[in-house]
Amino acid sequence: MPKYLIEREIPGAGSLTPDQLKHVSQTSCNVLREMGPEIQWVQSYVTGNKIYCVYIAPNEAQVREHAAKGGFPANAINEIATVIDPTTAE
Repeated sequence: MPKYLIEREIPGAGSLTPDQLKHVSQTSCNVLREMGPEIQWVQSYVTGNKIYCVYIAPNEAQVREHAAKGGFPANAINEIATVIDPTTAE
């Protein structure tokens, strides 16, 4: 199943409170439950003005549908070709 990296431009994302992040997470999870098990949220990285999310989904259209239903921006969606880490150098 393809894995995607989604870039979401959200001004002030890095200043969101734990309660605000909880609300965003709950909204995302509710939409995912509604859409079914084919699309999965793996994790997200919050930076100053962006949130980068990793999702597993059968296609980009489902990622876009999730964003639309949840009211989240999806400014860039890129399919992850491969993952490397320090062990790749071994």
